[in-house]
Amino acid sequence: MKKVLEVVRQFREERDWGQFHTPENLAKSISIEAGELLEQFQWNNTYNKEATAEELADVFVYCIHMADAIGVNLEDTILKKMEKNAAKYPIEKAKGTSKKYTEL
Repeated sequence: MKKVLEVVRQFREERDWGQFHTPENLAKSISIEAGELLEQFQWNNTYNKEATAEELADVFVYCIHMADAIGVNLEDTILKKMEKNAAKYPIEKAKGTSKKYTEL
């Protein structure tokens, strides 16, 4: 994760794009890129793996920028969130079902 963060930051800094990376703009960009990811599945369940992976990477890069902009350690935040998810979705109740935790 450290190497990815360094590369993403360097790319931004070399282009002086940090000035545009406000939390609001980054949230919009995440949503736009997520829409482009979803577009890969617009008409059927087949997809181009390479194009889908690139769209997924775009979403992730903007998420990294957002975390950086608001001062969040993304790796720590993800690990903490997974702990919360494990508590909300215990294996014995959630295994094999797509129900929301409030319905388990």
